[in-house]
Amino acid sequence: MVTTPTRHPGRRPAAARTAGAAAGRAAGAPRATTPAVPAPPAPRRGIRAAAARGWRFLEGTDRRPSGSSYYLILGAALALTAIGLLMVLSASSVEAISEGKEEFDLFLKQAVWAGAGVVLMFILSRVGPRLYKALAWPGLGVAVVLLILVLVIGVSINGNKNWIMIGNQSFQPSEPAKLALALWFATVLERKKGLIRDWKHALIPALPLGGLPIGLVLLGGDLGTGMILMMIAAAALFFAGAPLKMFLLAGVGAALVGTLMVATSANRGGRISAWLRLNCEDGADLCLQSDNGLFAMASGGWFGVGIGQSRQKWNWIPEAHNDFIFAIIGEEFGLVGAIVVVALFGILAVATIQVAMRYSDPFVRILMGSILVWLIGQAFVNVGMVTGLLPVIGVPLPFISYGGSALTFTLAAVGVLLSFARRMPATFIKTESETAAS
Repeated sequence: MVTTPTRHPGRRPAAARTAGAAAGRAAGAPRATTPAVPAPPAPRRGIRAAAARGWRFLEGTDRRPSGSSYYLILGAALALTAIGLLMVLSASSVEAISEGKEEFDLFLKQAVWAGAGVVLMFILSRVGPRLYKALAWPGLGVAVVLLILVLVIGVSINGNKNWIMIGNQSFQPSEPAKLALALWFATVLERKKGLIRDWKHALIPALPLGGLPIGLVLLGGDLGTGMILMMIAAAALFFAGAPLKMFLLAGVGAALVGTLMVATSANRGGRISAWLRLNCEDGADLCLQSDNGLFAMASGGWFGVGIGQSRQKWNWIPEAHNDFIFAIIGEEFGLVGAIVVVALFGILAVATIQVAMRYSDPFVRILMGSILVWLIGQAFVNVGMVTGLLPVIGVPLPFISYGGSALTFTLAAVGVLLSFARRMPATFIKTESETAAS
């Protein structure tokens, strides 16, 4: 019996397939091969490898834009800086002319410092957390050395020894000390983690080392800046989770130190008395400054008298381009202009909180919270001082008041905020991806 081999439709017999393959090789057809798995690239050596490691060190790991928060922080900071330059020009030109000086002198100096601050801001916005931690201890050391130099070779202005003169330029070391203190507290308290609940771990080394720059500033007589530094330290401890009873004791201690400094200084005592309206019957100068500030804001009405048209800046308000520049804003731009400035600070605060809430890293939260309390707290103190809610203690308005070192390091602090705003933590990215997939 002869059996016929079963044929599969569409398939050639084995002999035919073998013959076809041989003919294809004879004709020069390429042989089908399994694609080779590419070998891993050889590790880079030398300068390129070092550059790659350095870039990763600067950038950090989880780098991704975090929505509109980055642009809100950046836009608010740049808008406030532009308003500040405009108002410094408006408030300082009249006094400069009356003193026989160049009318654009202070404006040009402030513009140069603003340019340096913007450059520093964008540099720090590209830096990652690891470099910030590496700079914490050296930064605090440099700040302490500069503050000691103030006590040795510094210049005293209005009873406060808080400036170092370099040629015809003045430098205020307490401004970089604010950023250095926030960075140092975030680095140290992040390492404490759960131990921060114990008051001993919260105080050491926070009190002896973190309190050193505060004590040096107070020794120079600058109570206002000392209060801002205290606010930064308190904010860092609060966001780290320190026991609340510590803040009660610290508040009592700060009140005692403040009372002692007021009692031992006729200038500070006069400011408190003027705030309480105890020595204003004879038209004391301290009362005239706050009173004329209120007159300026009241005369501005809803929409102001117009840019450059302020009357109170004609030597009626001392430090019109500095501590009391908010009064000139109220006079020239009215209530609407004052609200715009306050709203820009509000936008900066809300955007910073949005970014900080995305992170579970305590270092990021402590650092961002400290900078937020510094900027917004100082703005609150200045506006309260101008409006009569707080005594006049010589605290400038961030971004806006004249002061080169203050503006530069305020913008540097914004650069730190932008550094975290331009990247998104990995946990948040994962959660966002899972939500989109579901």
